[in-house]
Amino acid sequence: MFARRLRTFFTEEQWTFAPHERAMMPGSPASPAHPTGRRFAYGAIAILVGLTGGLGNALISVNTTTLQGSLGLDPAEIAWLPTVYVMTNTSINLLLIKFRQQYGLRPFTMIFLGLYVLLTFAHLFVHDFWSAIAVRAASGMAAAALSTLALYYIMQALPAKWRLKGVVLGIGIPQCALPLARLFSPDLLAMSQWRALYLFELGLALVSFAAVAWLRLPPTERKPAFEPLDFVTFILFGGSVALFAAVLGEGRIVWWTEASWIGWALIAAIPMFGAALAIEHRRANPLLNTRWLGSADIVRFTIVTIMARIVLSEQTFAAVGLLNTLGQNNDQLGPLFAIIFLASVAGVVASAVTLNVERLTHPIMLAIGLVAVAAFADSFSTSLTRAPQFYLTQAVIAFAATFFLGPALLFGMTRALQQGAGHIISFIALFGIVNSIGGLGGAALLGTYQTIAEKAHSAAIVQSISPTDPQVTARLAAGGAGVARVIGDPTLRAAEGGALLSQTATREANVLAYNDTFRLIAVLAALTTLYLAFLLARRSWRARRAAMIEAAT
Repeated sequence: MFARRLRTFFTEEQWTFAPHERAMMPGSPASPAHPTGRRFAYGAIAILVGLTGGLGNALISVNTTTLQGSLGLDPAEIAWLPTVYVMTNTSINLLLIKFRQQYGLRPFTMIFLGLYVLLTFAHLFVHDFWSAIAVRAASGMAAAALSTLALYYIMQALPAKWRLKGVVLGIGIPQCALPLARLFSPDLLAMSQWRALYLFELGLALVSFAAVAWLRLPPTERKPAFEPLDFVTFILFGGSVALFAAVLGEGRIVWWTEASWIGWALIAAIPMFGAALAIEHRRANPLLNTRWLGSADIVRFTIVTIMARIVLSEQTFAAVGLLNTLGQNNDQLGPLFAIIFLASVAGVVASAVTLNVERLTHPIMLAIGLVAVAAFADSFSTSLTRAPQFYLTQAVIAFAATFFLGPALLFGMTRALQQGAGHIISFIALFGIVNSIGGLGGAALLGTYQTIAEKAHSAAIVQSISPTDPQVTARLAAGGAGVARVIGDPTLRAAEGGALLSQTATREANVLAYNDTFRLIAVLAALTTLYLAFLLARRSWRARRAAMIEAAT
């Protein structure tokens, strides 16, 4: 009896659909008409599941400093937690798509959510470094499944004519998790440090599990999907992408030329990646259609999306990093994160409302152009800059980050569908890699540039300080006078005054380095915007020329 109920719980119901209600492709749910109440329930579950998937990593990545002390880890070890999430999240969709196609949506949903719940629960009792790594790895796999579920549930909540808008909403919901995590995670940490974060994550996972168990997605059509070479490709491709993610996530912390394992990881990753592409290039039914992925349209799409992810790191690395350097933390930045969250939600809604599948490049160009303007405005920061000076610019960047994502997804998806449903796997793999690795690469690039710029500015500042300068002498005396009540020895007071002046010089060097980073972001965003404008102008010219030739003939 129990075995039969368990089998029913994990298997899909048998529904008969009209031709217009059938799934677009195996592995995706059918599209029957739903009553209004059920549509609202589907929409609520989409928001819950999407935020659960996004918060799984966001709660960790925005609190690495606090967790480092709570778990007793060094900076390189704590950086592995968000990095290993990306390592498993990036390429798992290669298998998840085929899993849904062969076994259906119900087993896919229950198995991956159940695994996520169990590992998160276990981590409450085993809290060493390796158990934290295991939970982050499981979180990465589960988040890939949850992002897909959020997309499917929101599409069920909307009428058929708004399904593309549902795609934009579904891909945008998890992006709102990062500012939301920054907004309320200080209160969670105040309760019981890291345990509160994991308890909250476990609670979200349990509620999501119950919700999707209560309201099922319509079943999908199934077909045999897996081939033996799929697993060979996944091991080679997924392993190489994971190694690239590890290098990007850890490189600027352990420093690129100081850790020998970075070189060995690249030596292993590059031939593995090449071998995976060589295998797929010769297959009749490839996981990765290398010929299509190498076409001009897709290469341009990849370049633009990577650049977009790099410049959008302005918010997560540069702006927050500068404020942290100036002594502000999540506890003091609540109003800023509230504004960022509201702007992120506005970006998702605006992207869905203004969606035009004939003009998908325009919102992408607008979003990157807004980042260029906002980053340039941020480049005039000083040591007196505080969060209120960032309200407008960070709201603009948050809006741009969610405004661009939906059109970018649809741009590639429409071109994949034009070539056939089999190309969807290739595109989903590409989109996941570009977004995840682009985000890590953006933080790595900007972090490395900021570190080098800080060293250069620090050297210049130190060289300009002369002990015989009256202003320097007065500053040293003022620093010593500030500690006169607790340090009686004049020599120690003078040394303390020198230490305070050194701290001030380091702070100013960091501010100047962050301003250089803002300018670099502005330049990269402006160049990407100009490149998109050039592509649009060239396409318009070709269309006019073709029309003239057609009219002449």
